[in-house]
Amino acid sequence: MRNRLFAVAAMACAIGAPVAAQAQTTTGVVGGNTVVVEEGGGITVDQRPAFREYVVRERVPNYTVPDRVVVGAVLPDTGVTVYDVPQRFGSTPFRYTVVNGETVLVEPRSRRIVQVID
Repeated sequence: MRNRLFAVAAMACAIGAPVAAQAQTTTGVVGGNTVVVEEGGGITVDQRPAFREYVVRERVPNYTVPDRVVVGAVLPDTGVTVYDVPQRFGSTPFRYTVVNGETVLVEPRSRRIVQVID
């Protein structure tokens, strides 16, 4: 009986895992880079033009780093300032900045780039 219960629980986990993973992330291609953004965490395609205008209007400084600006890259701990995303672009745990001419969303704790806004 216990083995049967264990088998049913294992099967339920195996079936439910892909559904849970799909609900938590969105994958797409931006500027030739594969982008994985947590659900509700990034700037949507419809919001990008308005967000770019906002960044230009705010005169956010452009920081230069020697590394390529790609999703998954980590920004230096010092020398790059990140800013809060305005509420009108949705609630997000991420911050934004401009690096090497690219507007990016950054996970503030790890400083990992999670989305490149083209």
